[in-house]
Amino acid sequence: MLTSLQNPLVKQIRKLQSTKERHKQQLFLLEGTHLLAEACAVNYPLEVVCCTPEWQANHSQLWELACSLCDRSEVVSPEVLSAIATTVQPDGVIATAKRQQQQNPVPYTGIVLALETIQDPGNLGTMIRTAAAAGASGLWLSQDSVDLDNPKVLRASAGQWFRLATAVSADLKTTVQNCQQAGMQIIATLPTAKLTYWEVDWRKPSLILLGNEGAGLSPDLVAMTDQQVTIPLSPGVESLNVAIAAALMLYEAQRQNQS
Repeated sequence: MLTSLQNPLVKQIRKLQSTKERHKQQLFLLEGTHLLAEACAVNYPLEVVCCTPEWQANHSQLWELACSLCDRSEVVSPEVLSAIATTVQPDGVIATAKRQQQQNPVPYTGIVLALETIQDPGNLGTMIRTAAAAGASGLWLSQDSVDLDNPKVLRASAGQWFRLATAVSADLKTTVQNCQQAGMQIIATLPTAKLTYWEVDWRKPSLILLGNEGAGLSPDLVAMTDQQVTIPLSPGVESLNVAIAAALMLYEAQRQNQS
């Protein structure tokens, strides 16, 4: 059992709490039983899995499955687990995995989100979770957004990170053009739009553009849209949270496609 905070593996995993080190090591952190179970359910390749003796005793089947998918497994003391976790109260298990292992390409069919300069990991994780729940086909993310594999994004996605097709776009304008050429309608929310979001025909393949939490969508992307829609707000309310806006349109699309 690893008990020393000076152990080289412990030091290496602790470094993954920073964005810079995740990029340098090309690894990301998976924290907690639920995320590990979701990773194992899709046979996601793991590097290292660490758990406490108590967790191992209570989750023997999941431990065996995780060990079969990883290069190295270690039982560690609760103190070591707390040190390598980003959460205040980790639930006994942490794994590392290689970055950019997502295998499913984002399709040009159904309903897809395209997100520009999203900064809040909670918002991104919530949108991944909601997109998966509403049956969306996938999600594009601009390069200048929060990391797709930020630990808070993974936690906020409630494990749906492993099930939704996601990709980072090197150039979101090019991605939007490719979607347009493939026959998708490009839709963005704007407060000045004449159409409300439920007046759109969501039965067509659609790309929903959503912008930065503060600044919104860039003018270049707005200019590329086929449809601009508004979400009605009561007087005095300036805007909605971006994840809520995404949820409203995703579920209206689901409603239309199921009716």
